[in-house]
Amino acid sequence: MKKATPFLMFQGGKAEEAMNYYSNIMQDANITSIVRYGADEGGDEGTVMQATFVVKEQEFMCIDSNLKHEFTFTPSFSIFIDCDTEEEVDELYDKLLDGGQALMPIGDYGFSKKFGWINDKFGVSWQLNLPL
Repeated sequence: MKKATPFLMFQGGKAEEAMNYYSNIMQDANITSIVRYGADEGGDEGTVMQATFVVKEQEFMCIDSNLKHEFTFTPSFSIFIDCDTEEEVDELYDKLLDGGQALMPIGDYGFSKKFGWINDKFGVSWQLNLPL
């Protein structure tokens, strides 16, 4: 086994929009590859067949599902980020909260200097932490 890679499945053609959003709001984030569906390839032409992006040196894979599912993202799986500064926690929290939902507002919960948990506008769950 080479490695384990988190895999995000988006619906409604949102994969590329989400990757662009994360790349724009986070310092150490960028899209590394995108393969799109062509005509008659099993998905909506131009949507993401498979892509990879990196956040803070962690690689993620994602797709646009051409099938409608009865499920979506859940906070039981979240992306946990140790931030370097209080300002980084605040900035990422505010940006990820835009159009999303706060699960745990930014605060001191005793296990870190500052912590917040959000579902972003795409339904992806993020925990932002400033370590003790």
